[in-house]
Amino acid sequence: MNKKELIESLRSRGFEDKIIDAFSNVKREKFIPRKLKSFAYNDEALPIGEGQTISQPYTIATMLSMLDADRGDKILEIGSGSGYVVALLSEIAGYKGKEKGQVFGIERIRELAVKSKKAVKDYHAKVYNKNGFYGISGKKFDRILISAGCNEIPKPLIAQLANNGIIVAPIGNKFQQSLISYKKINNRLVLQNEIPGFIFVPFIQKNDKVVD
Repeated sequence: MNKKELIESLRSRGFEDKIIDAFSNVKREKFIPRKLKSFAYNDEALPIGEGQTISQPYTIATMLSMLDADRGDKILEIGSGSGYVVALLSEIAGYKGKEKGQVFGIERIRELAVKSKKAVKDYHAKVYNKNGFYGISGKKFDRILISAGCNEIPKPLIAQLANNGIIVAPIGNKFQQSLISYKKINNRLVLQNEIPGFIFVPFIQKNDKVVD
């Protein structure tokens, strides 16, 4: 599958123009190992090293649709891996012009964090090498995306989500999760949508030490 075919496939599945445009503008080949570049636009997950993967484009598009980010949003992704989704989110939030959003990624694996910082250097984005359980203290986000399977939403991330903000995460056991979106209303998470049938790498909990 080439890029044009991937874009048409996503378009045929009814994703919004802002998501289609983001996939059109971001070069997926920049975020995968060079030896896999011929597979860059296949609609499948690909290994990026350190036992991690870059998610299937359809899965990413589904998450972005549930997240419903817009121009000017401040967004956090936990488990940002190669930085591909950070770049897509930057396109949606607007890294050019007056409505400039901000996107932050947290990646616990140092090697991936270093590479992804270089990959997103042209975007209004920043990647941190730290444990994502605690988010980024002192900040509030309009949208939070957790790109790793977890049993529940960590409390520090709930606290960092702005009121009326949306958080999306794969929730379940290590064998299968459902993509779930919540909206924060009056300091409580209210279920918005749930789509079953996904498998993500596991979320690292707070007792797993990672040096910033």
